[in-house]
Amino acid sequence: MTCVATCKMPRHLDWHGRAELSALTAHATPLAGLWELEPSAAGDARGRFMRLWCEAAMQRIAPGARVVQVNQSFSTERGTVRGLHFQRAPALEGKLVRCLRGRVFDVAVDLRSGSNTYLHWHGVELCERGARQLWIPPGFAHGFQTLSDDVEMLYLHSAAYAPKHEAGLRFDDPRLGIAWPLTPTQVSVRDRSHVLLNDTSEGVPA
Repeated sequence: MTCVATCKMPRHLDWHGRAELSALTAHATPLAGLWELEPSAAGDARGRFMRLWCEAAMQRIAPGARVVQVNQSFSTERGTVRGLHFQRAPALEGKLVRCLRGRVFDVAVDLRSGSNTYLHWHGVELCERGARQLWIPPGFAHGFQTLSDDVEMLYLHSAAYAPKHEAGLRFDDPRLGIAWPLTPTQVSVRDRSHVLLNDTSEGVPA
């Protein structure tokens, strides 16, 4: 289910839906609170330097956002799907994701009760050669598919991992209708075992 609604833009955005956040440029998406972030790169003959996170700047688009855990994943095979993962209250988490190596199709699903884009998804390609990363606010599920072999992903989390509150959605749930670019090759047993959403959306957090 792709989102066609337009989210309300904060006043500091320009008419292109961008916010200049010091060393970061934030691009609004159709899902309110979900942002594509583009760090500014400084380069010379040695290479380049980028600031991936600035808590003071992030407060303009994600008040209260912080980083308490940093994780990294490695996926060896093209077509692998990880997700869709989220944490239930009271352990809701925001997440900044970035591709360090290879290419992925990264997806966020709005699970916020009462949202105009409830159960809608947004996907964006992230790659090692591009600067773009994705800020996923609390109340969203997240997953990705590798578009190349040997992919490395970096995750900055706003809350500690809470196994008792961990949950997930099926990557192939027909109610979501996510258009994965490739036929899935590798999917974990856990990710295949999530219950499909029914008409009452049982299992999705309030």
